[in-house]
Amino acid sequence: MTIFEDDARPQRGINALDATGDLLRALVAAGEPLTLRDLAAAAGMPPAKAFAHLVSLVKVGLLARDDAGLFHSGPLSRELGLIALQRLSPIRDAEAEIVALAASTSMTVAAAVLGPLGPTVIRLEESARPQHVSLRVGTVMSLVNTAIGRVYAAHLPADMLASLMQQDTIRLAGTDGAKADAARFDDIRKRGLDTALGAPVPGIHTLAAPVFDHTGSVCLVIALIGSAGGFDSAENGPLAHALVAATRRLSWRFGLMEES
Repeated sequence: MTIFEDDARPQRGINALDATGDLLRALVAAGEPLTLRDLAAAAGMPPAKAFAHLVSLVKVGLLARDDAGLFHSGPLSRELGLIALQRLSPIRDAEAEIVALAASTSMTVAAAVLGPLGPTVIRLEESARPQHVSLRVGTVMSLVNTAIGRVYAAHLPADMLASLMQQDTIRLAGTDGAKADAARFDDIRKRGLDTALGAPVPGIHTLAAPVFDHTGSVCLVIALIGSAGGFDSAENGPLAHALVAATRRLSWRFGLMEES
């Protein structure tokens, strides 16, 4: 057993390093370089105390200080960040959020990635409530007739979208002559989510929102699915708030530093 395996027992740490961590967290929360005074204030410590910690952070390369006296990430922190990004697995790292979202909303939660045939469901956490949802892991979603597909379509490069649209008739609820709706895609990007009310499955409502990676690309779309009778589809309702909060937490975890 290592010292980290027994989480039930409190671990003794080093107080000085805890204070150093406060400075790093304050800088991350700010999202921009800070002066000594501003960084110390954000971390809740006197500038003289903060300075000693910052000298060590700069020395080891976790932070750097520019000619204007602003502290920002150093070469070691960037290398650590790249290692963390390389280890990310969207569906694996989203698992806890998916399970928690299903439990807190009592809705079915689906997660889809962009596969070679289009947006493909790779995770389904079913609600305890009986629901006639036709989705299964492996289902490929229509880009124009499903909320999950439209969220992806709204964020795809134009050439990729045009290529995928050529075969949209083979996807779930795909129909002959289906066309991409540029105005709706613009609206999805502005609102940050999309809805599907009673379609493609009658009596089933869906809310879907994107998860972005560190490049600002959509790496995952998460959807809440439920029977129309007990589903609040309002964009400012509790279901939408819970969904968007979960996708934003995941986007931050996957390296997105600002809203897309």
